[in-house]
Amino acid sequence: MRADLIWAGLVAAIALPLVAAGFSPLLEWRQPIYIIAGFAGIAGLGLMLAQPLLVAGIMPGLERFKGPRVHRVVGVLLVLAIVVHVVGLWIFSPPDVVDALLLRSPTPFSVWGVLAMWAVFAAALLAVLRRRLRLRVWRMGHSGLVSIAVVGTVLHTILIQGTMESITKFVLCGLVLGALALVLARLRPWQKGARPR
Repeated sequence: MRADLIWAGLVAAIALPLVAAGFSPLLEWRQPIYIIAGFAGIAGLGLMLAQPLLVAGIMPGLERFKGPRVHRVVGVLLVLAIVVHVVGLWIFSPPDVVDALLLRSPTPFSVWGVLAMWAVFAAALLAVLRRRLRLRVWRMGHSGLVSIAVVGTVLHTILIQGTMESITKFVLCGLVLGALALVLARLRPWQKGARPR
C-alpha cells in the first residue's frame, strides 16, 4: 500500500502539471510546434523529479541496482526532452533561440534555461565517461552539474509566465528542489567513502 502511494504521488506530481497546462487558454494562439516544445519542457522538469529518487534507491521496487539503471534510461529521456524543447522553439522562432544561446536575450528566464541545458548535457557526458574518472571526482562533478541544472531549470520555469498553471508549477518545482536536497544529504557525494551511485 505504501509503495503504491509513493508511485502514485510521483506520477501525479509529473502528470498534473502536464494536464493543467493542457487546459491553458494560451494554447489557442500557439502553433503545434510551439506547443510540443513547451510540453517537452514540462516533461523534462517532471523527469528531473524522478532522477534523484531513482538513483538513491528511494522508489519502492527499484532499490539497489534497478534504480540506477532506470536512472540512466530516464537521463537519456531528459536529454531528449531538452533537445525537443530547444529545437521546437528554434523552429518556431530561430532569432529568439539564437539570442538565448548567445546569452543576448533580454529575458532572464532564457539565461537560466540555457545554463540548465548545458549543465544537463555536461552531466550526461560525465555519465558516459564515468569509468574513466576517479569515483569521487565523478560523484562531485556529476552532483554539482545536476544541482546547477535543477536550480537553473526551476528559476527558468518560475520566471516564465506561460501555459503552466501556477499552483502545479510551484509544487513541482518545490518537489524537484526537495528531492535533490534529500538525495544529496543522503548520498553525500563530497565525502570520502560515500555510497557509489
